[in-house]
Amino acid sequence: MSDENTTFQTFFYLGNTANAVLYGVELVFFVATVTLVERNKDERNQRSFRIFFYFSMGVFAMITIYVTVQATFGLEMWIENADYPGGSGAYFADHAAVWYQTLGTTASVVLNIMSDGFLLYRCYIAWSDWRVMLLPSFLYISSVCIGIGTSVITGLPNANFFSGLSKYTALTYSCSVIALNVTVSALICLRLLLHARSIRGALGSRVASKYTGTVALLVESALPYTLFGVAFVVTLGMEHPSSILFLSIYVMFTCISPQMIVLRVVMGRSFSEFEEAATPDAWPNVNITILPDDGARDIEIGLPATRDSQKDPFRQSTSSGSSPSTARQPWDFQ
Repeated sequence: MSDENTTFQTFFYLGNTANAVLYGVELVFFVATVTLVERNKDERNQRSFRIFFYFSMGVFAMITIYVTVQATFGLEMWIENADYPGGSGAYFADHAAVWYQTLGTTASVVLNIMSDGFLLYRCYIAWSDWRVMLLPSFLYISSVCIGIGTSVITGLPNANFFSGLSKYTALTYSCSVIALNVTVSALICLRLLLHARSIRGALGSRVASKYTGTVALLVESALPYTLFGVAFVVTLGMEHPSSILFLSIYVMFTCISPQMIVLRVVMGRSFSEFEEAATPDAWPNVNITILPDDGARDIEIGLPATRDSQKDPFRQSTSSGSSPSTARQPWDFQ
């Protein structure tokens, strides 16, 4: 028992360490997203960018609650109550349903609902076919209902997320969420690959690879989120103590993966911009302005424009004194 508890506590500690590192990664992505949203000057996409801003604020708030709760519980268990009768294992069993742990569980469920809803939206953007969305939508509704039940059951007195009824409820909830993640990730990857093959002849491999390369597939399909979720479900079902480590990483990527997608969208590098670039009458929505005084680039992100509204499809705003030779293709933005 002592060895099992030591192993579990070690993975708990490693999970908290991973939380701290990945929270820093999320903070960087969040600040970058907010900065780009605030720098946007195109009134045509103010509304969509504002929605991305509020979404980013929401998921960042939820992950902040989760990380704070996990760190606080570790502090109470290892430092404040180091002499607790029975040791850290007894403290964990007696306080697993403490009010702030219930708050952390609820925050992670809300984070799942927000992130999965966003991925569902991205899947629809990729396919634009409601029939494709039938199964993912059913899985999403099921996961929301089970998630609410999980928050209630794990908050009951003497409940333990990793044992008893709470464990089986959490396992059922996790399986429903992972089934949704796998389905949506597979659909998005399939759509990206099919579209890339059909469009590579029009734009060339170099341009298409920016939207369908390895990094693009990993980000757009939220693959890390799905893979760590699968690892968590497998270890939880096996009752392996490493499940708490994979849970921590999985919850962190529940926030990081959609945040990376949002960042790609506001940078003009997402799948939606790829489809616009593939459309004969539309072009990517990143505008580069060359300022005459110091040659600095002003990046302006807006909605794609049609050829009817512009003479030059490779749109560039120039000030007086700028040279047309400085024009760059929109998809050359790095």
